[in-house]
Amino acid sequence: MAGRIVQDDIDTVRDRAKIEDVIGASVTLRRTGADLVGLCPFHGEKTPSFHVTPARGFFYCYGCGTGGNVFDYVMRTDNLSFVEAVQHLADRVGVQLRYEDGGGGGADRTPGQRARLLAANQAAAEFFAAQLLAPDGLTARQMLDGRGFDQDACTRFGVGYAPRGGHDLQAHLARLGFRDEELVKANLIRENGHWDVFQGRVIWPIRDSSAAVLGFGARRLFDDDRMPGKYINTAETPVYKKSSVLYGLDLARAEIGKQSKAVVMEGYTDVMAGHLSGITTAVASCGTAFGEEHARLLQRLIGAGGEQQGEIIFFFDGDEAGQNAALKAFRLSDAFSASAYVATPPDGLDPCDLRLRSGEAALRDVEGRRVPLPLFVMRAVVGRFDLDRSDGRLGAVRTVATDVLAGLRDTEQRLGYLGDLARLVGMDIDDVRRVAREAWRRPERNAGPRRPASAEAPPAGPAALPGADRGEDGPRVAATPWPDATAPVLEAERGVCLLMLQYPTYFSADWNGLSLLDFRHPAYRGVFETIRGLTFRPAGWGEAVQGATADPTVRRLVLELLVETPLRPPDERYVSAYTARLQLVRLAADIDALKSRLQRTNPVDHPAEHQAMFAELLSAEQRRRDLLRISLGTPE
Repeated sequence: MAGRIVQDDIDTVRDRAKIEDVIGASVTLRRTGADLVGLCPFHGEKTPSFHVTPARGFFYCYGCGTGGNVFDYVMRTDNLSFVEAVQHLADRVGVQLRYEDGGGGGADRTPGQRARLLAANQAAAEFFAAQLLAPDGLTARQMLDGRGFDQDACTRFGVGYAPRGGHDLQAHLARLGFRDEELVKANLIRENGHWDVFQGRVIWPIRDSSAAVLGFGARRLFDDDRMPGKYINTAETPVYKKSSVLYGLDLARAEIGKQSKAVVMEGYTDVMAGHLSGITTAVASCGTAFGEEHARLLQRLIGAGGEQQGEIIFFFDGDEAGQNAALKAFRLSDAFSASAYVATPPDGLDPCDLRLRSGEAALRDVEGRRVPLPLFVMRAVVGRFDLDRSDGRLGAVRTVATDVLAGLRDTEQRLGYLGDLARLVGMDIDDVRRVAREAWRRPERNAGPRRPASAEAPPAGPAALPGADRGEDGPRVAATPWPDATAPVLEAERGVCLLMLQYPTYFSADWNGLSLLDFRHPAYRGVFETIRGLTFRPAGWGEAVQGATADPTVRRLVLELLVETPLRPPDERYVSAYTARLQLVRLAADIDALKSRLQRTNPVDHPAEHQAMFAELLSAEQRRRDLLRISLGTPE
């Protein structure tokens, strides 16, 4: 087993793995001044509070308080240890790691489990793709050709074929050095008998946004296939979570951010048909219905620039199953702020069949004729009532008003849809408005629409952080209070701490003579105390400060200050002026206290004490004049 990774190599990986590129692979970022801003991947939100500061290599969310460097981001998003995160990024940027025991990196390196599983999946994907072109892949090639996919299309999407032998994949991966226990954990072979999971099926690799293979989808080809289901997918593994993966995301990610639009289809061949037809933002859920995590993932990639921004277009059939899917999607709409639409292919065709029958232009035309999701759901709900009866019409209006329109965030949009509802049920618009308003006023409806509560997390203060206000097993203990960033009386403390973290080289060796007494708020005092206790080291200075304190409030404050932009680009004079402003606050209080003591001291009864205090006052006043001059940037 290799020892600790050499610190210089960690620093090299941190410098080469640009945080904006790593985070930008899964979050759409837009530039705001020196920062990049997007939707936080760690909690649900509709307006961006997630900031990335490339110049300092940190990210921070002002909504939930999560932040750190590029290693922290990879550890959180990919569920890796620190060593695995360093190894993962080292592979990405081409750094050969060394270890402190002299093991020499490559030979002694022990990759983490995730890296091994991803490598096994990649090797399996290459094996399946090669088998599609082999003689035994003829049936699979015929099926794909019959669906309108030639060899170039199959290569583009990595489509493959799993042989029927039962042990072909296992034998191939064993020759490449993968152990059976690794293949079982990746759900490539079965634990009992070590049979291949996928046999005699067409295979689609399911990749993440960075093109790493997470798992596979497979379609039945032969009537004697004993596996249940026309389609089967990789079971849950350490790298494959069906609730948070989308097929086609590797091809669609960049276009989703560029077009601020995502198209959600229902199957692998539908996604292929979409991309080949020019719908380059098409994706599909894998082995499960489109859910809340999928919605949030797409919203992060679409981005957010206002209350309503971007589009999510669902391709649903017009039958009952499609209507139910649309209703579920509508109930999920709290998870995204993009406008939602439904596109319905004609004659009950799926997108793949429509492309095959009518061509690629027909599929693009269906996307262009999309209708708003609320309107589609309204039509589905109204269709369940007998509109030839007056009670049926009234029931339709009440149901749509309470179950659909009450769920719309925009009041004007809600009222606007009443006109569409009036036309759907064949009632006068004034009557529809009256019935709808009565339904909205009913007490049992005051709690709002029948939909899940928004999962948008409230801003997390220090008390919400683990260990902030209680011991692991003991009673509640006092936590360091969180400072108000807008408080004028704390402005100098905040500014000085920011400068010490971001521009430490502009300070003198004794930090411009600052002391703990200059900081009145315990959180800023904690930041200064942590900094003062460290030996300055240019590489990884921010991480060093963050790691040197166990106080969760101070740790979070350090992260927030590392991504905050100073009032103007600083230099040594600016830093000296800011430091002097902070020191002036305490000195003014000291002078006031000294004057009070001097007034209370009788010079006749206590001449020596009075004289000493008077001399101290003169020295303090001179010090105040010097600090005032420095704070104003006035030369001597």
